[in-house]
Amino acid sequence: MSFRLRVFTLVLLVAVAATSATAWLTLRQAAGQLRESAAADRQSIAAITERLRAYGAGHGTWDGVAATVRDLTEETGQRIRIGTDRQGQIADSDTLLGRDPRPGGTSPALLVDPRPEMELPPTFDPGSMRKVTASLIRVYEAGATYAACLTRVGHRVTAIPGTYAIPLFQDGGKAPGGPPGSAPCPRSDTSASRPADVAAAGACRGPGAAETIACLRRVFTERTAAVAPQPLTVRLGAVDDAGQTLAVGPAVGVAAGVTAAALACALLLSRAVLKPVRALTAASRGLGEGDLGRRVPASGRDEIAELGRSFNRMAGSLQDSEERQRRLVGDIAHELRTPLANLRGYLEALRDGVLSADAELLDSLHEEVLLQQRIVDDLQDLALAEAGALTYHRRTLDARELVETCRTAHSARAAAAGVTLDVVGAGPGTVRLHGDPDRLRQALGNLVGNAVRHTARGGGVRLELAERDEMVRIAVSDTGSGIPAADLPRLFDRFWRADAARGRATGGSGLGLSIARQIVADHHGAVEVASEVGVGSVFTVVLPAPRGGTGSGVRDQHGTAAP
Repeated sequence: MSFRLRVFTLVLLVAVAATSATAWLTLRQAAGQLRESAAADRQSIAAITERLRAYGAGHGTWDGVAATVRDLTEETGQRIRIGTDRQGQIADSDTLLGRDPRPGGTSPALLVDPRPEMELPPTFDPGSMRKVTASLIRVYEAGATYAACLTRVGHRVTAIPGTYAIPLFQDGGKAPGGPPGSAPCPRSDTSASRPADVAAAGACRGPGAAETIACLRRVFTERTAAVAPQPLTVRLGAVDDAGQTLAVGPAVGVAAGVTAAALACALLLSRAVLKPVRALTAASRGLGEGDLGRRVPASGRDEIAELGRSFNRMAGSLQDSEERQRRLVGDIAHELRTPLANLRGYLEALRDGVLSADAELLDSLHEEVLLQQRIVDDLQDLALAEAGALTYHRRTLDARELVETCRTAHSARAAAAGVTLDVVGAGPGTVRLHGDPDRLRQALGNLVGNAVRHTARGGGVRLELAERDEMVRIAVSDTGSGIPAADLPRLFDRFWRADAARGRATGGSGLGLSIARQIVADHHGAVEVASEVGVGSVFTVVLPAPRGGTGSGVRDQHGTAAP
């Protein structure tokens, strides 16, 4: 079975199982949540209407009800709009919470009537009931007017139950955040009933007590309508609120859509995976057949793209290695051809008797053989170092002694060339390093030898030892001819010389810098170079100071670390 078909089948099974289980759980949980939500909505509606009714009954006005609406919205999550026939819309929770008002929902409006209803006993004398009703009208009008005034000036209103269920209002003191300097609210005189109220109540004469009480309640409501808070219309919800119905059809449709999307994703995934895999297969097959120039397109940041980039890096490394190998073979052949031809010519001339074997000729031939042996030894050292097989005998050493030893070893050659060789910054203390002293002397000696060879008579070469940022830096600077900036990238290549004719006027095998860089790299360091034509060059060996040593620059005068 192909990879694409396996991916397709697996994703199909997973999608069907997942969507089926999800749909079943969703339907089951949603049905229960709908029942709970309906009960919670009924409780919320009851709480909202009761709080609003209590506010209107306790304040005698709807002024300031917006804060209560905002609190109810935050507690219940309902969108609430309230208004009256006389005032129109009073408050909208969307506006109060800084939202754009949404279109209202389809739920029917609720009516909240905060006006009190007299509770007269049926056994009460009808004449007395008419007098009490006129008196209660006056009491409630005065109380509602007083409560509304207290609300407007920022005072708390305390409503206490009164006779016949008509509330009495008292000043509860200034509310927090109320306006400063509010004037007290006056109370109206309620000792005498108004004639109009008495006349309206006196018109209630029914055949029985129940009819009379009903008429008196209606008169009370009509006569107090001017001061009592109007019945409040409450609208809940908005058109974008979640409904409380659950349809099975959409769930099935969504499940089918998810399955189709999963299959489409499986096809796209298999295509996206198989295309670069096929390209990698073809490129690796070509690479195995010797086509080292094969590469694969690699774009993006996923694992497949990273695999392609890794393959390209591997192919590039193999190609570079093959190129370096061919170049090395050519360089070795070039380096050995001329001196071996000279040796062969001289030996044939000696054999044929054309030349006599005098001391001068023998010394010249011996010097040529030593040069070829040095080239072969350098090539062996470089090959071992690059293969990680070069032997190192590491120990803690003194960088100051390393620099001094190098200066002593090359002082005779420098003197013979008319070049001064100085050491700067070594000091009498200890600068600790961890490494192979012989190999480090070899690397540093190659740099000093190059500097002496490329410095004209009368010039100078300086070795400078310094510590900075937990690193030991040994700089070899000269006053030679310098190196052009274009040649610096090739400076550490095997057999490379700035002299295009590859002459030997300055000596050297062309491997010293390559060997020095590899030895320093094996000691976890680096060789830095800076050069200016006509001024000179500076080669700096940067090595890490051992932890716990004197890398901070604190030394005693006996070559040991200060405590």
